[in-house]
Amino acid sequence: MRILYLCQRYGEEILGGSESACRAFAERLVSRGHAVHVLTSTAREYTTWANHFPPGSSTLNGVTVHRLSVEAERVAEVFGPMHEWVVHGPHPMPMAQQQRWLDLIGPRLVGLEEWLHSHVEDFDVAICLTYLYCTTTRGLPALSGRVPTVLQPTAHDEPSIWATVFDTILRLPDAYMYFSPSERDFLERRLHRRTEGSVVGIGIDQYDVADGAPFRRAHGLGDSPYLLSVGRIESGKGSDEAARFFDAYQHRNPSDLKLVMAGELVGGTKRQPGVVYTGFLDEAMKRSAMAGSLALLQPSYFESFSIVLCEAWMQGRPALVQGGCAVLGSQVRRAGGGLPYTGFATFEACLDLLRADPELAAALGASGRQFVLEEYSWPHVLDEFEQVLRAATERFRRRRASQQA
Repeated sequence: MRILYLCQRYGEEILGGSESACRAFAERLVSRGHAVHVLTSTAREYTTWANHFPPGSSTLNGVTVHRLSVEAERVAEVFGPMHEWVVHGPHPMPMAQQQRWLDLIGPRLVGLEEWLHSHVEDFDVAICLTYLYCTTTRGLPALSGRVPTVLQPTAHDEPSIWATVFDTILRLPDAYMYFSPSERDFLERRLHRRTEGSVVGIGIDQYDVADGAPFRRAHGLGDSPYLLSVGRIESGKGSDEAARFFDAYQHRNPSDLKLVMAGELVGGTKRQPGVVYTGFLDEAMKRSAMAGSLALLQPSYFESFSIVLCEAWMQGRPALVQGGCAVLGSQVRRAGGGLPYTGFATFEACLDLLRADPELAAALGASGRQFVLEEYSWPHVLDEFEQVLRAATERFRRRRASQQA
């Protein structure tokens, strides 16, 4: 098939769950014989959408990448108040103001609709990844009715998704691809209807458990046990709360236990005392860090899927996850691979349990690893993915036929 992916950022140096998922799917679809194109921005940072990459077309690992320039950078002093007003202000909110808010979320791309209209016949199906950004909020309406469309919404219960402007946008695609059953359940509650499509998940590379020693040596951890958090370090990902909980735990339970945060500090996030910050880790070092950890700490309230959670399970390690996130709580229950916490008291109790019972921690990690091996092998995921593309194409054909009858 000739597939067009729309995603807000794209590239090997782009850090982000949805962006990494897009690249992983695109490259593996190429390996299955599909012709895959990605329409994206020239931005590297989502906090500003500043133009970084040159506009135009190029090829990356067999995927044809088309970059359009960003019209204007996001200005925090403009976006912040507008965002607060739309999601927390008086309702109903005028639709024109909501559309302006979507454009401020960004990235508003130069000539996006024109590019799509002029190239739509080059593709058999178009996929929009994440519901929130302009590549979807502007791209999906431009494509709807012209080509079969699929939405990978990465939806979760956050204030933005309840804006009424999404009542229409989220109903446009011919089919949906979900990362988890919890995501599907939530979006169908949000839309008050069943949706065409299925839970596809994402493929996780399968590999042997790594040696934890290289990471310990590189960061001077010695024999100290440590919790590991991997990903963007910012308040929106629960990083600040995780650091506070860990600090409180250490004051109540003094020990050589460490909290290690691996990733980029985003949006002016400050370093917290007592936390080991490693910066970005390459794949080999990330696997070593996971293998040597007491557990993965996943503190985010807003997830539609957690790749790092599955990667930690592949290393046979248990997870301590934010129970306030329905997706994370559901994932650890389905996998039998960890413990959810809701507030400091349960954080402390769960951490005490993992420290006191190494056999339990190992059993949880082993169960998580088996879950990933069974559910998220790339061949299985891609079979499901292609089935959704076929379903979208058939639904589009039926809708076209009924309109012409």
